[in-house]
Parts: sequence; C-alpha cells; structure tokens
Amino acid sequence: MFADDAERDDGARLRIGELSRRTGVSADTLRAWERRYGLLAPARSDGGFRLYSAADEERVRAMRALIGSGVAAAEAARLARSGPAAAAPAPHGIAPLEEPDRRLTDALQRFNETEATAILDEAISALSVDALVDRVVLPALRKVGERWERGEATIGQEHFATAVVRGRLAGLARNWGAGAGPLAILACPPGELHDMGLFAFGLALRARGWRLAYLGADAPIDTVGEAARHLEPQAVVLAALAAEPFRSAARDIERLAEGTRVLIAGAGADAESARAAGAELLQGDPIEAADRLTREAAR
Repeated sequence: MFADDAERDDGARLRIGELSRRTGVSADTLRAWERRYGLLAPARSDGGFRLYSAADEERVRAMRALIGSGVAAAEAARLARSGPAAAAPAPHGIAPLEEPDRRLTDALQRFNETEATAILDEAISALSVDALVDRVVLPALRKVGERWERGEATIGQEHFATAVVRGRLAGLARNWGAGAGPLAILACPPGELHDMGLFAFGLALRARGWRLAYLGADAPIDTVGEAARHLEPQAVVLAALAAEPFRSAARDIERLAEGTRVLIAGAGADAESARAAGAELLQGDPIEAADRLTREAAR
C-alpha cells in the first residue's frame, strides 16, 4: 500500500524491507527463514544488497498461510518451496507450534530467561508479526498480569516478564523510522508506565509499512508536541491502560491536537476521554487498530 521506490530494483526485484511490507512478515523472520530453511533465493545488487523476486514473495505468502493453518515451520518451508500445488492444502497430522503463549507464561513465571527467549525465538521464526503479537506476546503478558492481580504472581515476576519480552522484541524494532511510509509518533501520556500494548501496536504498524518515532511510557505531552512539530507525523497515538492519564492531560492533548492528528488508544481510552481531549478514539486490539489506521491513511 505504501510502496518504497528506493527499495525496488529493475526486474521487479525487491529489497527485504519492501518484501516485509508486502507480506506482513518481519525482516528478521524473513532472514531466519532464508537461513534456516532455504526458503528464499535472492540475487545481489551491484552494491551487495539482497534482491528478492516475485517467486520469493509467493513462497513467503505460502509459508505464512501454512503456518497459520497449524503446519510446523520446517514442513511449511518444504511445502512452500515445492510450489503452489504442494503448498495449497494444509496437511493433517502435522504438529503446530505448541501452545507458545502457555509455555512462555510458564517460563516467565519461573524467571527462566533462557527458556523464555528460546520460545520467543521459535515464535519469531515461525509466525508473522501479527500472529506473534496476537497469539504469543500479548496473551502471555496478559496472563502474567492477571496472575499478579489475583495475588498469584509477584510484581517482580511481572517486571521480569515485561523486561524479557521487550528485550527480545527490541530487535524487531530496529530502524523503525526508516522507509517511505507514513510516519506515526507513539507515546503513553504522563503517569502511564505500561507501554507493552503500545509497543505491540508499533510492531503491527511497522509490518504495514509505517515509519515510527517511539517515545514510550510516561511521555510529557509537550515533549510529544515538540517531536510532532519537528517530524510532522501523519498521526500521534497516545495509549494508556486507565482513563486517568488521558483526563489529567486533556488540556495538553487538546493543544497538541490543534496542530496534528491525535488518537487515543488502549483500555483507558473511551469516547468521553477522546472528546474531552479533542482527540480521536482508536479502538480495537493492537492488530485491529493498526489495520484501521492503515486503511484510513490509504484514503
């Protein structure tokens, strides 16, 4: 939808960033599939860049569809390499990636960083960004948070879980500002210290071709405004788990919205808070919200 002409080459060859945007599979995962399974067969530009063909793109789409239907990554790659006829049906009896959210939750609860990182590595290699966020990361963090609320987990376990997941996913956030797609600034308003939902939203937006300036948790609105004046983004998205941060910063957000498009999101965002702050309400989970914002940007 947001083509990056700088990443194209003669003969409809694509750089990895454009291939990632078209297929919805992160560049890190594409590299892993190429290295581990031989899924891709890139040519080389004069400058040494890998250039991918339409056939590479078809194989990536086929592998993503097969994994989504429950096929293990290695078998999905074999079928995708065999061509459309082999990749079309999802064979029965092949084990899917087994309960990665449950396994990740368990490892995090036991403070087992090595095991948790291995599970995340497995999921990153096997799943699209959307599936990684929707089926693994958010469910695991949600379960840890729910256990803490019930008194079944300590605050240390919750902090440990967030730190491990963020640390592993940070690699997917490299060069968020690169490319030629629309630009969004992402931040949590003052007082909101939990930003993993916003981080997951950023991963989903980036997979859809957006460029991002990520300001993270507890960001002063004047700092967000300064970044907006400098970068002139297509959108500023503020996210919070509770309504109070939006209410406390309503006047500052309203002033920010006078010069740029501001949307509020997260469990704490509602229509009343949006009206009070002169902002738009961005509803849905991170994947749904990323889809909506991308559709609107394409109009």
